[in-house]
Amino acid sequence: MRRFPEPISNLVATFARLPGVGPKTALRYVYYLLKQPKADLDVMARALVQLGERIRVCSVCFTYTEQEVCDICQDPKRNRAQICVVEESRDISTIESTNVYTGLYHVLGGNLNPIEGMIPDTIRIRELKEKLELDNHHRNNPSPLPHLPRGSNHALPLQTHPAPWTLAYTPSTRVTRGGNIGICRRGNLGRCDEGKETGVRGIV
Repeated sequence: MRRFPEPISNLVATFARLPGVGPKTALRYVYYLLKQPKADLDVMARALVQLGERIRVCSVCFTYTEQEVCDICQDPKRNRAQICVVEESRDISTIESTNVYTGLYHVLGGNLNPIEGMIPDTIRIRELKEKLELDNHHRNNPSPLPHLPRGSNHALPLQTHPAPWTLAYTPSTRVTRGGNIGICRRGNLGRCDEGKETGVRGIV
């Protein structure tokens, strides 16, 4: 096997850690970068450094932000009687693009899958329970969870936990379990919020 200079080998190994990127694709990326002006590489390097230095996780909803608490959680105009549970931080931008949902969010940070080691303690289900238990509105006004897809793995830890809420499910014609929220029609996402004034909903 051909031996590459150490900087090339190191970057190939780094790219190969990305989802869906194998060694051949990683090597192709590296050779592409080698053809770019050094100034462009410097810009990319600085962007990566800033990503690590400036981006943190919101202490309230666990989305990515530059602040201790993200803009949505700080916004006094948001409906604090609603919490939308999403799998990943990127799902928030998709929902926000509908200009329909005005509540808060809770980012689980993964999909519940015990086979792959993704259990309730590794995603943020415990934090969601604690958030609801400490929230005066949900403690004094038991509310449904109107948007957990039927059959969702995420519903089970909430069903088995004694807490002042019940579960309801999103019809499968809207956002199905395992579906890519990024390619859902805005109208479908918008209809998921119709008629829901309080509670916690999940698109996970």
